[in-house]
Amino acid sequence: MSLQDYKSFEQMPAKHEIVFIGRSNVGKSTIMRELIGARVAVGRRPGVTQKPNYYQFGDLLVTDMPGYGYMRGVDRAKQERIKDLIVRYFEDNAGRILCAVQVVDTKAFVDIVDRWDGRGEIPVDIELNDFLHDLGIPVVVAANKIDKIPYAMRDGVLDGICVRLHMLPPWHQWLGQIAPISAKTGELGPLRTILKDRLRAAGLERYVNVIK
Repeated sequence: MSLQDYKSFEQMPAKHEIVFIGRSNVGKSTIMRELIGARVAVGRRPGVTQKPNYYQFGDLLVTDMPGYGYMRGVDRAKQERIKDLIVRYFEDNAGRILCAVQVVDTKAFVDIVDRWDGRGEIPVDIELNDFLHDLGIPVVVAANKIDKIPYAMRDGVLDGICVRLHMLPPWHQWLGQIAPISAKTGELGPLRTILKDRLRAAGLERYVNVIK
């Protein structure tokens, strides 16, 4: 992704925006395809999306940011450039962003965060989540791949995600900010509800049907 690519998105004429972010290969593009009918590139190889994909509906922009973290076949320097551009994008467009949907892999999230913590490092997911809150951007955590967690364990796993995102468990008290979903099985109801509610709360009833 070049600086020219970045500037073209910075200048997109829109008053409101919903941005999807997350690690590579957590299912962002698949979720967007299901939610708004977007024709997006999806694949098993991490790093398929290496620049923002945007979809405009009048004054509403829905943006799929490139994945952060490990990308097979993408050198570390380019990964860092992508991360830096994501940060700049949020800084420059914070005023119009209704919310950022941070997609996480429900099954792997806690292990990834704890592994970074064990090395004395701040996990990228936590760093980005904190950064968005510092900018005043509301964050919705889309806990994807919930179908891989046995029903009896789901509450405990979701509580663990809350703890690591500095949110007091139980997770049920955050139903407007945490959406357990499965893009693979089409279980996107909780995320649909949250996004529709946020559009209504912003006085954007006319765009509610953008979310399928």
